[in-house]
Amino acid sequence: MVVDKPADAVFHALADGTRRQIVALVLAQDHSVSELARRFPMSFAAVQKHVAVLERAGLVTKERQGREQRVRGDVDALQQARELLDQLEHVWRGRMTRIADLLAEDPHEQGATT
Repeated sequence: MVVDKPADAVFHALADGTRRQIVALVLAQDHSVSELARRFPMSFAAVQKHVAVLERAGLVTKERQGREQRVRGDVDALQQARELLDQLEHVWRGRMTRIADLLAEDPHEQGATT
């Protein structure tokens, strides 16, 4: 399993609560950056920066429609992040199972076989 720079960008982007909220909103329905900015207690420029981080990570796309920038979520990018998390979970569950097995072994049995 290899963690690459695109995955780092995705998880960095999703580490912020505001960006997670933006992703949830634009996955449900496209929004303009202006519409998004009205939903958050921050400046328009701050929302633009959040959207830019999400766009660089590949989680959203922007498309100009007239004077507006429409933001749309990318379900495939989230699915790729989910697949990476599933791989990590599989590795850690295997490790936890091995630890549990080692703890369950009878230390007297080990000593008797050597």
